[in-house]
Amino acid sequence: MAKSKLIFSLLLFTLFVWGFLLGQQTEFSSEEITIIARFWEKKGDLISATGNVEVHYKDITLLADGAEVDIETKDVFAWGNVTIRSPEENVSCEEMRFNLDSSQGQLKKVYGMVKPTLLYQAESIDRENQDLYGFKKAQITTCTQPVPRWQFSCSKANFKKDDYMEMWNAVLRVKKIPVFYLPYFRYPLNRDRATGFLMPQGGYSGQKGFFYSQGFYWALKRNMDATFNLDYYGDRGLGGGLEYRYLFSEGTGGLLNLYYFRFNKRAPIGSPENAYIVRFKHNQTLPSNFNIVADVDYQSSYDFLREFDNNFRRAVVSNRRSQVYISRAWSYYNFNMRVSRFETYYSQSDDSIIRKNTPQIGFSSTKMKIVSPIYFSFTSLFDNWEYGWESDYEKDRQRSSQSLAFTPTVTVPFTYIPWLTLDSSVSTNFTYYFNSYAPGTNKVVNDPILSHNYSLHVKLNGPYISKIFFDSQNTPKLKHIIEPTFAYKYDSPVDVSDRIITRRFFYTNHFVRYGLVNHFLIKQNDQPREICTLGLHQTYYFDPENSPLSNQKVNGKPPQFSDLSGYFRFYLGRQYRVDFSASYNPYYKTFSRLRLGANLGNITDDLFLRVNWYKSISPYREFSRMRRHQIGLYGGVKIPKLALEAQFDLDFNIIEGEMLYSAVSLVYHYQCIDFKGEVKIFYFRDKPETQIRFSFELGNIGKTTDLLGGFGF
Repeated sequence: MAKSKLIFSLLLFTLFVWGFLLGQQTEFSSEEITIIARFWEKKGDLISATGNVEVHYKDITLLADGAEVDIETKDVFAWGNVTIRSPEENVSCEEMRFNLDSSQGQLKKVYGMVKPTLLYQAESIDRENQDLYGFKKAQITTCTQPVPRWQFSCSKANFKKDDYMEMWNAVLRVKKIPVFYLPYFRYPLNRDRATGFLMPQGGYSGQKGFFYSQGFYWALKRNMDATFNLDYYGDRGLGGGLEYRYLFSEGTGGLLNLYYFRFNKRAPIGSPENAYIVRFKHNQTLPSNFNIVADVDYQSSYDFLREFDNNFRRAVVSNRRSQVYISRAWSYYNFNMRVSRFETYYSQSDDSIIRKNTPQIGFSSTKMKIVSPIYFSFTSLFDNWEYGWESDYEKDRQRSSQSLAFTPTVTVPFTYIPWLTLDSSVSTNFTYYFNSYAPGTNKVVNDPILSHNYSLHVKLNGPYISKIFFDSQNTPKLKHIIEPTFAYKYDSPVDVSDRIITRRFFYTNHFVRYGLVNHFLIKQNDQPREICTLGLHQTYYFDPENSPLSNQKVNGKPPQFSDLSGYFRFYLGRQYRVDFSASYNPYYKTFSRLRLGANLGNITDDLFLRVNWYKSISPYREFSRMRRHQIGLYGGVKIPKLALEAQFDLDFNIIEGEMLYSAVSLVYHYQCIDFKGEVKIFYFRDKPETQIRFSFELGNIGKTTDLLGGFGF
C-alpha cells in the first residue's frame, strides 16, 4: 500500500512539472518584432512558433495557435483561432497569410469589426492593403445585436476603410428574412458625402400602378455633387432625373434639375409621347463687382405636372418662369438689368397670361445729402415689355411698349422729436414712350410722346403714446405703445394719359392713408420683447376715377374708400405664433379677405401643428379667379417609448366642400433601421389618386428623393 501511494505521488508530481513546463511561454525579440509562444524555433529568418502565439509589430498584435514569421520580409502564416488587432479593427479567422508591413494577405473563415460599428463575416478576404479588402460570400451589418436587426448578404464585396462598402448580388435581410435584392449596392462608411446608391422607394398608385424609385448619389468633388433618379410607373411609363449642385468661390453656385418622362402603351389615350422639366438657379460674381442671377422653372406640360408632381403645393400652381438678372451696387448708386418671361396658366379658360421684359434696365441712387436735412435721389428705367393672354400672342395681339423714365426726388426727413417722425418728398416724373395709341383710338402707332408730372408724398408716424404696467411689487411687466400712421400722396394729372400703352390701365394716385398700430412688449432678460401687434389701416382716394380702384364699381362708380385692413400677431417665441389678418369692404359690408396662420411647436418637437386658413372674395365681381376659401393642417407627433413618428397634411376646399389633398406618414425606428410608410390622396387631379409608398433607411445611406415630390411632405 505504501509503495502504491509513492508511485501515485510521483505520477502527480510528474504531471504537475510537465503542465508547468507546457504553460511556460518563451519570447523571441528582434528590433521590430516580438514573438511570445510556448515553443518557438528559429531557422535563418524564419521563426516557427506554436502554443498561445503572440506576434507584436508596431501597433499590430496577432494571436494564433501557431504561426510562421519571416522576420526579414515580415510575412506571417498563422492558423488556428487567429486574431489580429489594431487601433481601428479586430479580425478573427481560421487561417491567414499576412504581411505586417503592407497589410496585404489572405484570410479564410473570417469575422471582424471595423470601428465604429461595421461588423462582417466572410468565407475569405483578400487584403490589397490596410485600407482595401476584397470579400467572398460575406454578411455585413452595422447592428451590434446578437441577431442583427438587418444585414446584407452578398456573393462578393469590396471594402475601403472609412470610405465605402460595395456589394454584388446583395440581399437585405431583416431578422434573417430576405426583403430586398440588389445586383449591385454601395454602402458609405463615413459621415461625409459618399458616392453610391440611395435606398429605394416602392409603392402602388391607383392611377399609375406599381412604381419604383431608385437614386444614385455621385460626390464629384467637395464643391459639387449630382443625384440621378429613375422612376418606373407600371401603368404610365419610365422617367429619369438629374439634380446637380455646385458651389465655387466668392458665392458662385447653383442648382440644376432635369427630368424626362416617356409614356408607355398603357398610358391613357391622349397622353403625350414625353414630358420634361427644367429647373435652374445660378448666382455668380462677375468682373468689376457685377453679379448675375439666373432662374428658370419650365415644364413642357401643365397637365403632366398636375398629374405627376407629388408635392401638392407645387402641383396646383401652374407657372413658368425664366429670368436673368444682372446688378451692381457702388457708393450711392445701383444698376440692374433683367430679361424675363413669366407665365401663369388658368385651367378655367385653358389660357395663360404671359409677361415679358426684354430687357428692363434700371439705374438709381440712394439718398444723398445736399444740405441738412435735404436729400436727393433718382431712379431711371428703360422698359421693353409685352403682356397678354397666350391666345393674344398667337394672333400677335399682345400689348407691348418701350419707355424710358427718369424720376429725381428731393426728400426732407424730420426726426428731431423722439415720439414723431415725418418724411416729405417731391418728385418729378419724366417718361418717354417710343410708341402710343393714336388719338381717340386703341390703334398702336409709332408716334413717340413725352409725359411729365410731379408727385408729392408725406408720411407721418406718431405721435407715439405709451403706457407701462407694473405688478404688485412695482416691477414693470408690460408696455403698450400706440402708433398713429398717416400718409398723403398726390400725383398731378398727365395730359396724354389716354394715349399711353399700359399692361392693364393707367392710373394716378391722390389719396390719404391712415392707420393705428398697437405694440405690446414684455421685459425678458432685461431686454424688451414684442409679444403682440395689432394694426388697422385704410385708404381714401380723392380722385377715384383715376385711382387703382377705378376698375371696381359701386352703383356704377369707383369706390373712394379702400377695404379696411387689419392684422393681429401674437408670438410667445419661435414655437408659438398666431398671425391673423382681415380686410372688410365697407360698401358690401362683407369681409373680402381673411387669413389665419398658427404655429404650435416646431417640426423637431415631439408635438407640432400648423394651421393655415384663407378666404378671399371679390365683392365687386360675381366671379373672380381670386375667389378662394381653403383650410390646411400640417402636424406631427413623436412617441419615443414606441419608437414612432407620425405626420399628417390636409387641405380642404370649403367653397366646393371637398378635400383637395390628404397625406399620412409613419416612421418606425427599429434600432439600426427606420421603416417609413406613407399614404397620399390627390383629390384635385382629374381622377382622384391614392398613392402608397414604402421606404427604409440604413445607417449612413440616404433615402431616394425625386424631382416629382419624393418621399415626405
